[in-house]
Amino acid sequence: MTHRALPRPSDHPHSAGLTPRVQGRAPRDLPVGREAVTLPILLLTTAGAGGFRVDAAGALALVPPSLMALVLGVLLIATLVRSGALAPDRLVNERRSALENASGAIVLVALLLASAQLFMLLTPATGFLGFVFTVFFVLLLWNTLAVSPDRRQLLRSLAVVFGGAFVLKFIVLASAYDSAGGLLHRVIVTMLEGVSLGALGFAPDGVATGYIAFVLLGLFFFCLILLPGRQSR
Repeated sequence: MTHRALPRPSDHPHSAGLTPRVQGRAPRDLPVGREAVTLPILLLTTAGAGGFRVDAAGALALVPPSLMALVLGVLLIATLVRSGALAPDRLVNERRSALENASGAIVLVALLLASAQLFMLLTPATGFLGFVFTVFFVLLLWNTLAVSPDRRQLLRSLAVVFGGAFVLKFIVLASAYDSAGGLLHRVIVTMLEGVSLGALGFAPDGVATGYIAFVLLGLFFFCLILLPGRQSR
């Protein structure tokens, strides 16, 4: 009769209450060129060019982002993080070197500035309409934070909202305040018969500002697509 040796407790770590330590997967870094060159250049270009205003007379002005625009930019970044369209831990974390973290921080700051300038560009600068646009953006972003959509839904929603704001400001309102606006001007004036446009306090920008806004909108959404998203587990 043979006797089998009993296994020692050290042979079975699970039986001794010792469980193997599972290491979490480290966030994957972006390609160096995208993080250090492409995203900062495109976002800073959006932030810089978004401050230019060309009036009807052709005069050029540079407008810095307001405090409210910065608040809207923070809300937008929060919605990007909530939806998974932006994963800040892929840009700044303890596993990266100081230089890599500095590069990631530049991307985040540039994103904030670009977002703020985009809101400034799409919002009327003064008057009652400026207040309406601002309240609309705040309520929309706050509701989006509560709903917590996924990345694709958020980007689609932002495209509709920003595109609608662009059309309303640079096409509809600009035509309503342009006496030589043609058929669209006459239709809008007829629809708003009895309403004083001057009471709204809207000052239309020059045509060049509309073209700048159109290009920067496309550039901004291209940057949103390039941002590091949340990794699936």
